[in-house]
Amino acid sequence: MKKPKKPEGVSRREWDDLDIPEWTAADFKRARPAAEVFPEIIAAWRKRRGRGPQKAPTKKLVSLRLDRDVLERFRKTGPGWQGI
Repeated sequence: MKKPKKPEGVSRREWDDLDIPEWTAADFKRARPAAEVFPEIIAAWRKRRGRGPQKAPTKKLVSLRLDRDVLERFRKTGPGWQGI
């Protein structure tokens, strides 16, 4: 069913409130968590893309000071020289 056009002189909030009535105590008693009603949708939403923080870090940050000539030699090997 198509929603009727908002009449002039009525605010957007007032118009939207006509479609979204206030909840009663009975409505709140009937309410269930979204994860219970739509478990597949919520599970898909919770799966984030990309990496989050590591649960058990496998690498340790190390700082290393090198002579300039040593550093230049590594840089001359091309892209990815820091991962050698």
